[in-house]
Amino acid sequence: MDSLTQIVLGASVGEAVLGKKIGNKAILWGAVAGTLPDLDVILRYFTDEISATQMHRGFSHSFIFAVLIAPLLGWIAKKIHFKLKDVSFKDWTRLFFWTTVTHPLLDAHTTWGTQFFWPFNYRLAYQNIFVVDPIYTLPFLTFLIIVMTIKKENPRRSKFNTIGLSVSTSYLLLTIIFKYISFQKFEEGLLNQEIEYVQMDTKPSPLNAILWSSLIETDKGFRTAYYSLFDKKEIIYSKEFPKNHELIKPFLDQKVVQQLIDISAGWYRIEERNGKLLFWDLRFGQMGVDVDTASFLWYYELNIDKNGIASAVKRQPEIKNMSGMFSKLIERIKGY
Repeated sequence: MDSLTQIVLGASVGEAVLGKKIGNKAILWGAVAGTLPDLDVILRYFTDEISATQMHRGFSHSFIFAVLIAPLLGWIAKKIHFKLKDVSFKDWTRLFFWTTVTHPLLDAHTTWGTQFFWPFNYRLAYQNIFVVDPIYTLPFLTFLIIVMTIKKENPRRSKFNTIGLSVSTSYLLLTIIFKYISFQKFEEGLLNQEIEYVQMDTKPSPLNAILWSSLIETDKGFRTAYYSLFDKKEIIYSKEFPKNHELIKPFLDQKVVQQLIDISAGWYRIEERNGKLLFWDLRFGQMGVDVDTASFLWYYELNIDKNGIASAVKRQPEIKNMSGMFSKLIERIKGY
């Protein structure tokens, strides 16, 4: 999720763990710890971009990281707040464990997911909430602001914080139900239109959980489609985008190609353009709701040197008329 959401979650969890004893200090430390796992972005300064992308949401988003970092942060906080005699090292450690571990647990609901069970190469990605969802964040933030204005001795403080956590969690569970409904609709449409497929991936469109997109793998390519919970007409599936996986067959044993396949979780297609190979990562959907013409969001330009060694550079197609894209998204959310 976005940084603001992780700050709000960490702050609220910090309040739930230690707010009765230290008030807004629990919110402050919770907010700090809630963003800590995302410091893995600094990896790009120590390695190449592809390796940094592959390692993103890895160790720092794991259960092991939370277990290891919590006592260290607890010791630091105890030293800083040595005057708080009634707050033990165990109390501080508990605060930092829960505020750190809830970060990857929330990120696991997004498209990218997390390697929560690191070092095992298994990524949790439920794909039931977009990385930025105002309906999740803003009510949560509102209750947190109310909490910060109430003295720690006042029982209303805990009550409002519990409401904030309950509302956000309830919405998260609701998006899982929405995902199930949309998956059933996509599956039903494929059956009715006699479209054979290998597997299907579904996820919410930007900023909401009403409009869902699907990525459908066929034997030779991929199709896409949208479904709004307000739709009354039959789902329209895109043309088939060819996989063209044979184009990278000569380079399959090379590290960078294997990294890209791992990053895309196998949802990729290859395109040859101007003498270069483009590796399209399809999981993050298209830039627009016109399934036949909208470009996919990310691709990697594969450069092959004279010795046949591949390197890759991450690219994004030029985004034109962002306001027009947004208005079309709103219209599509309303259903047809």
